[in-house]
Amino acid sequence: MGILINLAAMTGAYLFAVKPSGRREWMKRYQPFYFAHRGLYDNDSDAPENSMKAFQNAIEHGYGMEMDIQLSKDDIPVIFHDTWMDRVARDSNHDPVSGKIHDYTLKQLKSFHLLESNETIPTLAEFLALVNGQVPLIVELKTDNETDVNKLCKKTDELLSAYKGMYVVESFHPMAVYWYKKHRPEIIRGQLSEAFTKTRQYRHLRYLCNEYLLFNGVTKPDFIAYNSKHESNLSRRLARKLFQVPSVAWTIQSDEELQHMKDKYDLFIFESFKPEETPRR
Repeated sequence: MGILINLAAMTGAYLFAVKPSGRREWMKRYQPFYFAHRGLYDNDSDAPENSMKAFQNAIEHGYGMEMDIQLSKDDIPVIFHDTWMDRVARDSNHDPVSGKIHDYTLKQLKSFHLLESNETIPTLAEFLALVNGQVPLIVELKTDNETDVNKLCKKTDELLSAYKGMYVVESFHPMAVYWYKKHRPEIIRGQLSEAFTKTRQYRHLRYLCNEYLLFNGVTKPDFIAYNSKHESNLSRRLARKLFQVPSVAWTIQSDEELQHMKDKYDLFIFESFKPEETPRR
């Protein structure tokens, strides 16, 4: 009997930990869209990832967008995906730029180019002015161990709060999700995750808890954005099936994968191809 009681208590604690928010009504406005990861880009063209041209391409094709926000050294929200800059950023000599976004002021960042294009690193303000409500957005708050999560959320929200278009926010860091729960509870917020133990990228306890969505009971996300390669994760499936929280797949790489995942997720972030279906309003 004691074993059964302990098992029941553990099961109850687990279900409480993974239970997200119950808000679903927002998804009706989002489900007609697919979301272009870093814009509709081609890194061998004049429209590389997270460039203004890539964002304009996505708008023209009727896609929503998902992009990553980081802070410059002088606390300006800019759009850049990677933690390290060398893969994408180039200096005036076309050499890879070392370091991270927060090592440079905005003026310094604007002197760099994205790969071999003439495009520069956009600010969030520039991006929002371009989109101007034409398509919905999924805004990722990008953090690392050196990021001041509260400052990142606050600076980003100062711009988003004045934006009139549709947007939701998401982050891998539970404290960013919690910041929005505490300070802007009306904004739809999502928890990003994947099977960190399979990728072996991280070995910190927080990542293990995040993999199994054990912060949901505190942060109460309105959606779960999960690596589509790891769709079988028990907590992700429970969140969608038992608690009916919307599930977002990242990052879909082909039409075949998109069709395969349609019964497992509700919204789809894609890159490296154009979905055959192009939902428009």
